[in-house]
Amino acid sequence: MIPPHLLTPYPVELAGVRRQLPRVEIAPGVVIAILNILGDVELTEAVAQALVDRLPAEAEALAVPEAKALPLCYAMAVKSGLPYVVLRKACKPYMTGAISAEVVSITTGQPQMLWLDGRDIAKVQGKQVLVVDDVISTGSTLQGARQLLHEAGAQVWGSAAIMTEGDPAAWADVIALGNLPVWIVSSQ
Repeated sequence: MIPPHLLTPYPVELAGVRRQLPRVEIAPGVVIAILNILGDVELTEAVAQALVDRLPAEAEALAVPEAKALPLCYAMAVKSGLPYVVLRKACKPYMTGAISAEVVSITTGQPQMLWLDGRDIAKVQGKQVLVVDDVISTGSTLQGARQLLHEAGAQVWGSAAIMTEGDPAAWADVIALGNLPVWIVSSQ
């Protein structure tokens, strides 16, 4: 049984913008707050600028896993002038020479593939690339993105996210604006 206080929205303030995040039980006894920037222009623009302000001078390109972090990466690319590539979740017929890596995301719980179009390899090959995501939860998507970018000849400089999730110490190397707790509810 989920305690009533874990069913109320979780308040956050990111880059001066306040939001109430819904809490969702994603597995029996595991509750997380869901950050969804899709359609939230005010929040996306604010957090994109805050992350761009923290970008290392060495960054030469951005890479983003499809789909929820796409508007964030686009806004960061506009504000920083850096090119970006999208790591797709499916290989489309128009993609040529695509390369792939397998990941297991916490939100799907199933193995997925990340694909980089062969035409985009030149945008990251030999460059210092920063992986951008909305929330880093387990790191599996990040690991798959790094593997795929290394295969493309990129030097993965690091990663940036609006928020990390769980133990903040596990994400000390991630450029992030905050951390979301994970609530474990005992069945007793």
